[in-house]
Amino acid sequence: MKGIFIRLGATAVAFWLATLLIPGISLDSSSAVDTVVTLLLVAVIFGVVNAVLQPIIKTVGCGLYLLTLGLIALVVNGLLFLLTSWIAGEAGLPFHVDGFWPAAVLGALFVGIVTWILGAVLDRD
Repeated sequence: MKGIFIRLGATAVAFWLATLLIPGISLDSSSAVDTVVTLLLVAVIFGVVNAVLQPIIKTVGCGLYLLTLGLIALVVNGLLFLLTSWIAGEAGLPFHVDGFWPAAVLGALFVGIVTWILGAVLDRD
């Protein structure tokens, strides 16, 4: 159970860093509490989107993954990142990604790498 909260926190921090470093990813909140709540909710949305859709996409698109030696994963992750932004917008959260390239692709890549690093450092069971 503790591992889930560590992953959630790591993903929220990764999203926060992405809003600071990657042009085209924005978070327009008025207070620090709103920012933290928004980041945690966006991290939950991103986790659910990845948990539900990623296995289906990998199974259906297995041939494309093999044909492109896995590079199609960048496109898929960028599209899932855009989907997360759309769902967050529909939920009334002030998180927005401007477009597929470069914001969504770089954002997904950045969030994935930072989450992996933070998870490896913080989750020492």
